[in-house]
Amino acid sequence: MPKIRESKPAYLQISEHYRKKILEGVLTPGDKVPSLREIAKDWDVSPVTASKAMAHLQAEGYVKVGGKGLATTVRNQKEVNRNGKDRAVAVRRTGRIYTPGEYAKITSAEIVPAPDDIASALGLTGAEPSAIRRVRITYGADHQPVSASVSWYDAALAEAAPKLLEPERIVEGSWGYVEKQTGQLATRGQDQITTRLATEEDASLLGLELPAAVKVSTTTLWTEDGTVVEYGVSVSGPARYSTYEYDLHADKFSDEK
Repeated sequence: MPKIRESKPAYLQISEHYRKKILEGVLTPGDKVPSLREIAKDWDVSPVTASKAMAHLQAEGYVKVGGKGLATTVRNQKEVNRNGKDRAVAVRRTGRIYTPGEYAKITSAEIVPAPDDIASALGLTGAEPSAIRRVRITYGADHQPVSASVSWYDAALAEAAPKLLEPERIVEGSWGYVEKQTGQLATRGQDQITTRLATEEDASLLGLELPAAVKVSTTTLWTEDGTVVEYGVSVSGPARYSTYEYDLHADKFSDEK
């Protein structure tokens, strides 16, 4: 087992260790995670720290913590809606954008006239700007649709990254492929999330019964110089949630009097 470092809290290092194993497919849905006693012994931490690490993984949606006498197991990731940061982390860690059991079908990949909002998002100029449009449906291990998404790219990338125009899955993800082909490294991302009622097209793609609510996530990835690498819109159905992790660095505050 890796040794605890002083750079961050022990429970976060432990949870990150098991999260990585889940993302890489070493631990798959239904697999048992070591018990709190085993974790405490292997990592040389207190049972409280081990429990906090598993609680953190449960809050993120990666595991189900069992009750008294029951094992903690890996959760089916179909229940968890992965955000742009999750996908970026998966690419950086594993070279793959999908979790074990997930797969995608590209339903179209073509150059089209860029709608005004897309041209603005991508920073395209000119009288009739064009963009690459890739439409995908992502499925879970049970072969049921998880999300439907559209990714947009500057049409100028077609020559350097021709796979963007092929209706085939790109293992490392389309933006990971663009990075490899062009050297345009994504260094910053933003997710904007909202909800709305599903359209008939949403219902058809995701197998929903109307009326239904859907979550719409818009992800933008930028390079260091502000160039947009990818602009994507993803729609997912109900019974899925996203978890965001962040650090809080607080100064000491004196008591108010």
